[in-house]
Order: sequence, then C-alpha cells, then structure tokens
Amino acid sequence: MSKIVIGRQFCGPPNSGNGGYVCGVLAKDLEGPARAVLRAPVPLDVDLDLAPADGGVALTGAEGALIGRGDPAPDAELPAPPEPIDLEAARAAGARHIGLQQRFHPICFTCGPERAEGDGLRVLAGQVEGREAGVVADAWTPHAAFAGPDGVIPTEVVWAALDCPGYFAWVEKEGRHGALLGTMTGEVLRHPKAGEPCVIMAWPLAREGRKETAGVALFSADGELMARAHQVWIVMGPRPDPAAQAKESASA
Repeated sequence: MSKIVIGRQFCGPPNSGNGGYVCGVLAKDLEGPARAVLRAPVPLDVDLDLAPADGGVALTGAEGALIGRGDPAPDAELPAPPEPIDLEAARAAGARHIGLQQRFHPICFTCGPERAEGDGLRVLAGQVEGREAGVVADAWTPHAAFAGPDGVIPTEVVWAALDCPGYFAWVEKEGRHGALLGTMTGEVLRHPKAGEPCVIMAWPLAREGRKETAGVALFSADGELMARAHQVWIVMGPRPDPAAQAKESASA
C-alpha cells in the first residue's frame, strides 16, 4: 500500500479530483488496456491509500471507503476512432469550444479556460466542421511542466487530456447538461513528448437512461493513433431536451 495525494491543481469540479487524471493514476501501472471506475468524488490535498486488489488497484479514503479502482482490461473492445483531422482543423474546432462563450468548469484541470499554460491542460474541444453533431476536437501541445525527466508525458496526464472532450461531445450533440465521468477504459499506444503537437478527438457513442458513452482518441500531427478510450458518463439531473433548447435559442 502507498499513500498518494491528488493535489488541487488536478481538480475537475473545484473540490474534487479530475476524473480522467484519477482514472489515469489507477491505470498507469497496469499492463495494456485498463479500466478505471470511480465510485465517489475524489478528495483533494489529503492522504489516500492506493493498494493492490485482485489483480488491479484500489483507491480508498478515510476509514477505507472505496473511491475507485483500476483493473487490466485485455479483452476490452475500445471504439474505433473516426478519420483524424489535421492540426489546422483541430485548432478551428477548439476555437468553437462552447466553454469559451458559456461558463462550464472554468478551473478544471483539463478544460478550464481560466487555467494558465503549464498549470492546466486547456483542452477546449469544439464541434468539427463537416462532421456529425457531437464530433469534437482540439489541438493539444503538452507543456513541459507535465513531462518527466525524459520529456515524456505520463499516463495520468494523457488520460486527463482525454477526459472532458467526451463530455463536450454529448453537449454538442444534445445541448448543455451536467454529467460525471464514471468509467474510463483505455490504452496509451505511444506517449507524447512535451512540445509535440497533437490532435484530440471525441465522439458520442450511445445513451441508455442516465448513461452516456463516448469515444476519445489522441493522434499525432500526422494522424498516428497514440491513445484511445471508451467513457461512461453519468448524467446529473434531468436529461436535456434538444428541441426545447433550440426553441429557446431561436427566441433569444
């Protein structure tokens, strides 16, 4: 068992850990594809216990309460990514990120537009022109502040970069609503290096009740698939009504 601390820098909501980052912490020492499940909000700036558990790892908090666990997922059917776009198209999509016009999660480690370069990732995914509603993207150049001594970006930061685009894929498809990351299953095929321009894409897969699933992928500038994941998002509160939202927008 080891003690770990999820620092406030790595928040999603202001007072809990970024889902993708924590899932990456749970997955980083597992071989091959891994599945991470979050069971409770992740407290910040406190000691947590990370211990082996039935071939995977478990993250627990006060009095042993389970926060999340990670397990190998060698048989996981990860989604096939769409045709990648180039950096120019990804930057154009990022400029359409809905969070630049509306306040969503301004200090989130992944998608917070108020975070400075090197403090947050600033992955601001927006609708890709000419693709189906919900196919979103942004260009991402990992900052040296997140790299190891060898210049390589670690698994937990890669998983964090893939986190929020999956949520915004559903926002673009259905309209604004709240959701929390519940499960993330993914693999890193090649770790990017600091300063290496990349493209992140996400797309909606299916919805069932309060569950929305999304695919996310990281590409190099020349289209090499570097990482991919399947996400399960849990919708908070009532589902959005796209028709009502469209009517409201038209009358504004």
